[in-house]
Amino acid sequence: MLVAAWVGPAALSPAEVWAALRHGPNGLAANDTILWTLRLPRILLAALVGGSLAMAGTAFQALLRNSLADPYIVGVSAGASVGAEAILLASGEAWLGGLALPLTAFGGATAAMLVVYALARRHGRVPVTTLLLAGVVISSFLGGISTLMLLLGPPSDTAHILGRLMGSLQDADAPLSVHLPGGEAGQPFQQCAVLLLFLIIGGLVLLREARAMNLFALGEESAQQLGVETERFKAVLIVTGSLLTAASVAFAGMIGFVGLMSPHIARRLAGTPDHRAVLPQAALIGSILMVGADTLSRIVLSDGRELPVGVVTAFLGAPFFCYLLRKL
Repeated sequence: MLVAAWVGPAALSPAEVWAALRHGPNGLAANDTILWTLRLPRILLAALVGGSLAMAGTAFQALLRNSLADPYIVGVSAGASVGAEAILLASGEAWLGGLALPLTAFGGATAAMLVVYALARRHGRVPVTTLLLAGVVISSFLGGISTLMLLLGPPSDTAHILGRLMGSLQDADAPLSVHLPGGEAGQPFQQCAVLLLFLIIGGLVLLREARAMNLFALGEESAQQLGVETERFKAVLIVTGSLLTAASVAFAGMIGFVGLMSPHIARRLAGTPDHRAVLPQAALIGSILMVGADTLSRIVLSDGRELPVGVVTAFLGAPFFCYLLRKL
């Protein structure tokens, strides 16, 4: 996060970053504005998005007992994107105090997850092949819906919504219709505050279910014999994983593979599949991956343009996915 604060079109030295941090969000220097209005909201939002996607990926891998599960691959991100796109085209993102965007995305994500789970489930298991096929089918169908909505919507909204669909944090400093302590100084961080709320709720729920996630890895029948209420457990993980994905998609668009890579790296570093250790480590690793990917997206082009952060994560995640697929 410190490195991300230093680099960008207007490079800041560590001393300048430290001075701007000391001046606070109401500082009058140009460096203060760059740091507090532009970079810090984007860096914090990237960290929160990465942590949310990583925990959602961990939840879906535990639920489906499948190491290739990921919000993007199984179509949950596409469902959230359709919900978010609908509210954006309706110009209703300020409804419900700014919560309409993540809530409609949550509805789309949950519906997509339920359909994929129902299609992929065979005799109490979710095989890799049927999971991938169901995810591809639902993602393609929802992608068609997104394209149709764009064509039917106002042409002035097309470029903005397309940018969000590809994954972007350029609007991280945009204010919402919510009141935060600090008045004007808090406006650039409003999206971060809303996403932090969703992450705290989802993270606490998943940590509470960590023991059940460990038992569910033994199989649904075994987990039930060991005291896990499997139907309630599955509902909780579907809802929580969809909630975390939807909040991320609402503010950053569709970003793939972070939820796939982070749990695998966390299990390797933790040296155990115990979700009580994997969940917090996956969240931290997801945050690191997202902040790094967003920093690359800002500096990789020399003509002032930015790559969508979803493109950067795809370049990182696609080889990782191929490696996992070959191992199975």
